[in-house]
Amino acid sequence: MTTAFDPIDLGGSRLANRVAMAPMTRSRAFGPGAAPTELMATYYAQRAGAGLIVTEGIQPSPVGQGYPDTPGLHTDAQVEAWRTVTDAVHGAGGVIFAQLMHTGRIGHPSLLPDGLAPVGPSPVAAKGQVYTHEGPKDFVTPLELGDAEIRQTIADFVVAANHAVAAGFDGVEIHGANGYLIHQFLAPNSNRRTDDWGGDAEGRIRFAVEVVSAVAEAIGGHRVGLRISPGNPFNDIAEPDPGEVYPALLDRLAGLDLAYLHLLEGPDRDLTARLRKAWPGTFVLNPFTHPDATGPDALALVEDGSADMIAYGALFLANPDLPARLAAGGPFNTPDPATFYGGDHRGYTDYPALDA
Repeated sequence: MTTAFDPIDLGGSRLANRVAMAPMTRSRAFGPGAAPTELMATYYAQRAGAGLIVTEGIQPSPVGQGYPDTPGLHTDAQVEAWRTVTDAVHGAGGVIFAQLMHTGRIGHPSLLPDGLAPVGPSPVAAKGQVYTHEGPKDFVTPLELGDAEIRQTIADFVVAANHAVAAGFDGVEIHGANGYLIHQFLAPNSNRRTDDWGGDAEGRIRFAVEVVSAVAEAIGGHRVGLRISPGNPFNDIAEPDPGEVYPALLDRLAGLDLAYLHLLEGPDRDLTARLRKAWPGTFVLNPFTHPDATGPDALALVEDGSADMIAYGALFLANPDLPARLAAGGPFNTPDPATFYGGDHRGYTDYPALDA
């Protein structure tokens, strides 16, 4: 029987175990020009015992930023700063992928430089607010991307992926979940286009397919993962037909020989089983446990074949040596939500390890 503590090959990288660190926004990129810091290098290196680390969302372009103090991968200075992080993780024996996240309509002009404004597939504002340095602000109506601008956005993902390789990352994860730009193209309430980038399911999956295909061509499919969250209403997304859209998406991507598919699961376990069966490669599952954080019980999903790897978020945030704690059956540090976003080392690099 395969367990979560067995090694696995991921696109040519041998992972020590099947416990992944899920991407988590921490808003601590206080370096010049949205660059990571030495503190971030310490944070990720502490968690190098993960089979795979997926970083917090990294904007592939200036207009892709949706939150304060999130890092980028679109300048040479950012590449150099990220190399400090990847060197630290590799020095501790870890494997790390950069998550490329364009937030699309989620954000605010006050977070963007040079008079930029949030963009999206259609000029439809999300309901809700985003936190800025001046406090919460309502989401604005995004600028609709034209065909040439869509092509430029795809090119931005490719540049960022090449930058990730130059910075020493083992690969990249394309963020197609949680109501951000790729997910906005997939969902009919945020994508109201009638051209080839919208309309029916085939049109709405096109942007995701072209982004992933272009990045895979640039750096190799074995270095590329994709994260999806079918039916996830976060950031004002409504998807009445995930059972049609996502199998079609996977069918279009199956031949690219990607490193993995990362599913942020909703309450529909039957859909999870369908997607698991449809995906020919490594299947990483962030299981649905709402309102609780993913816990030790999720390890059984590897044993019963539901997934090849299990991704942990909040529990990994608070337990830098999580695989060792899971193997030992605990104990586990409790995450402090007050320190999730922004701040200093407190609630970031000061959670104790078992050997402490």
